[in-house]
Amino acid sequence: MHLIKDENGNLIPHGHGDCQEHTHGEGHTHPHGSEGCPAEGSQGHCGACASGGDAGKETVALLSYMLSHNEHHASELDQMAENLKKMGMEAAAKTIREAVSDFQKGNMRLGLALTLVKEELKQQ
Repeated sequence: MHLIKDENGNLIPHGHGDCQEHTHGEGHTHPHGSEGCPAEGSQGHCGACASGGDAGKETVALLSYMLSHNEHHASELDQMAENLKKMGMEAAAKTIREAVSDFQKGNMRLGLALTLVKEELKQQ
């Protein structure tokens, strides 16, 4: 097992097949286990091909998971912007919506990368 940090800088234990839940603030968690850790056998979220197994399938699983994870966060941020707008915090809401736009652009690129990986794997 090794330690990694979540988006908030909190240390979370993470290792081979020993996935655990981590949080993103009050009441918001992502389970890591059979469903939440798609590249089981990899070294955390940064090494889809760390040891053994089918590296291509692990990469597809990890990219798919990360794309979905990012889309979920973009949706949460969009809701936050809406709430801030209702509170009269227009500048903050606008800035978050701009960040959501950046998330969506990044997600389009991740989606393209996922498609390219899948196509390359078909040809092998």
